[in-house]
Amino acid sequence: MSQTVESAAAEFARRQHSPLQKVQHQLHSRPWLSPLFLLLVAFIAFFIATPTFLTATSMGILLQQTAVVACLAVGQTIIILTAGIDLSVGAIMVLSMMVMATLAKDGGMPGVIALVIGIAFATAAGALNGFLVTRVNLPPFIVTLGTLSIFTAIALLYSGGSSIQAEHLPRILNILGEGFSIGDFRLTWGIVVVVIVYIVMGFVLAQTAWGRYVYAVGDDPESARLSGVPSKRILLGVYTVAGLIYGIAAWVLIGRAGAATPNAVPDANLQSITAVVIGGTSLFGGRGRLIGTAIGALIVQTLQFGLSQMGVDQQWRVLATGVLVIVAVAVDQWIRKVKA
Repeated sequence: MSQTVESAAAEFARRQHSPLQKVQHQLHSRPWLSPLFLLLVAFIAFFIATPTFLTATSMGILLQQTAVVACLAVGQTIIILTAGIDLSVGAIMVLSMMVMATLAKDGGMPGVIALVIGIAFATAAGALNGFLVTRVNLPPFIVTLGTLSIFTAIALLYSGGSSIQAEHLPRILNILGEGFSIGDFRLTWGIVVVVIVYIVMGFVLAQTAWGRYVYAVGDDPESARLSGVPSKRILLGVYTVAGLIYGIAAWVLIGRAGAATPNAVPDANLQSITAVVIGGTSLFGGRGRLIGTAIGALIVQTLQFGLSQMGVDQQWRVLATGVLVIVAVAVDQWIRKVKA
């Protein structure tokens, strides 16, 4: 009998230290490792398929295309870290963009003031989502599904459904589309702003009490509440900060698109969620890093950009993105089963 127990214990210990479980533990503590590996594989595959993919010019274009989604994904990340979700990201960004542009063009308002008011609108929209989630106690999915329609309609009504071209806007609203070149590699100021957003929010999440509370609320809201964490106030702050980030994304988008249009980036919601999930942030909350989100955004755009260069039909590109999302969620559920 004792030999049987000893054999079982030895087998248990062996399994605890199996190669697969070691990988599982590593991915649990560093969820950005798997998307990083996937990104490297994608780069190698597209380089083999189309040698022009890894040129300096192509890489500059890829980063410019990634900037807007990557910025939106920061706000989406901090919400998903709390086990929530935001389906209104694109609508808030477009509303903010149209407020900025319309105030500057039709209202004759100075560009800086129009910019500040536009970002303030986005911040208020995020705060409204947070209020409905924390004070009215509605599920984030339902709240943001409703405000998606509300903010989209307001943007269309306010702008009259018309686009405003760059030449009718003050330089401050277009400046993020400008930039500098290093040989054939071009960086815009919009990319620089997005990098700054990542650095600031990465520091906040990793080094401040607020950031630790965000993870605590997402990991176990009841335990966080019993530990004295002001859960509802943290959640309200998360949605408000996310709205602020969407307003910055609106500014980046004007520079990137060279215009303000109410029909910009129709799949922004899907792309931002995809970037966060592929980047290793758990949909169940409490686990994830912004570095993973940045990698996830790059994967989404690399897939689109690389397949486009190969001449693959748009529908197949959408299909490939959907498969990636399902695989990423499956991997996340496997990682969450890790044993201490």
